[in-house]
Amino acid sequence: MSSIRTPAVAGMFYPAEPGTLVNAVEGYLAAANDTLPAPKALIAPHAGYIYSGPIAAEVYAPLKKVSSQIKRVVLLGPSHRVGFRGIAMSSASEFETPLGLITLDKQAMATISELPGVITLDQAHAQEHSLEVQLPFLQTVLTDFTLVPLVVGDASPDQVARVLETLWGGDDTLIVISSDLSHYHDYATAQQTDQNTTRKIEALNPSLRGEEACGCRPINGLITLARNKGWKLKAIDVRNSGDTAGDRNRVVGYGAYILTGNDAMTEPKSTLNLAQRQQLIQLARNAIFHPFTSKENFHIELTHYDEGLRQDGASFVTLNLNGQLRGCIGSLQAHKSLLADVASNAQSAAFRDPRFAPLTLGEYQLIDVHISVLSTPVTMNVTSRDDLIQQLRPGVDGLIIEENGHRATYLPSVWEQLKEPEVFVRELRRKAGLSGDGWNTQTRCFRYSTEEFC
Repeated sequence: MSSIRTPAVAGMFYPAEPGTLVNAVEGYLAAANDTLPAPKALIAPHAGYIYSGPIAAEVYAPLKKVSSQIKRVVLLGPSHRVGFRGIAMSSASEFETPLGLITLDKQAMATISELPGVITLDQAHAQEHSLEVQLPFLQTVLTDFTLVPLVVGDASPDQVARVLETLWGGDDTLIVISSDLSHYHDYATAQQTDQNTTRKIEALNPSLRGEEACGCRPINGLITLARNKGWKLKAIDVRNSGDTAGDRNRVVGYGAYILTGNDAMTEPKSTLNLAQRQQLIQLARNAIFHPFTSKENFHIELTHYDEGLRQDGASFVTLNLNGQLRGCIGSLQAHKSLLADVASNAQSAAFRDPRFAPLTLGEYQLIDVHISVLSTPVTMNVTSRDDLIQQLRPGVDGLIIEENGHRATYLPSVWEQLKEPEVFVRELRRKAGLSGDGWNTQTRCFRYSTEEFC
């Protein structure tokens, strides 16, 4: 094998022309939720981009916040073409895609070369797509990184876990496991099968089989390490080709998962810096105070504020008085500048929340102002009430429920009062004027995250 491993599936699994490839990847990333914490380790699918690209983007998009921080990617995927025992390294010095060359971390590979089951086998890499399909996403979201590509053959969970632990590193190292889920069932069967697989992954059960996930061996290794470290794996998006670009008679399942835990996350920097937060809090207070002194409309001088605050944004403004709610109004979709949205919602929370009388000047002196800046809501692929409860991430997800013209939302902060997902869903449905324990085939659910400050 030459010192450069050239692309094997460019033009088949993903566009071969660089400009077209960049546009495709960036399009998937733009539609994904990038507000989640950047994961230390992730599981992403590896099918043709038109099928699995939207799902993979859900775990790659958050990495943009730490793009310059990650310097090494350890990438593991299953072998589809070559049967062998162990975990195969490559003798190449670089891997190539239409977006350029990626240097392999030879020092890291030397470190694991003496571990049980680790071998060098170029034949396993030559035509393997499970690793290659991940590379354009990595090249798009990260600034500059080296690669440790490993094709996993017949290897035990403990062998994989030992390799992962050896290469785990710090915040500069990202672990990527490449795997699809079930293959070639009808849509309904695939959904049920993939839900069962997801439950096993989230329960840290290292007994996945090939019919459940083609990358069962690297996943089982990650699960084994997670169990030993007290970490958790969480599903971010689980769909199949029938949801994206294929018919529903014969589908392939795709799952996007992240590793969570005290030291299993790479925390992104805040979207808003301290000065910007302070500007928004003061703006909200000014907007509330303005009607007490003037009958004119409140005016925002945009040039007085950071440019980032002038971009479109959605917010909720919550007013508390003596520790009790005194008003809360917000926007679920960005339709004006974040500055204008905060000012408008602040005035509405103070004077137009139908649950409360208009705020008085005396109360104004005592209120606490809390602001939540929302990410773009993402449609949840849920099939039942129980499925929704299973997918929710307590403390992280804000939730919107729509059903038969009824709509309501809970911010992530509501998890402080309603800690159980079942209670969270029941009370939100009641807030929307729906049966707390009901469900409808027309029910639509959206999740979002917030950046909150006061």
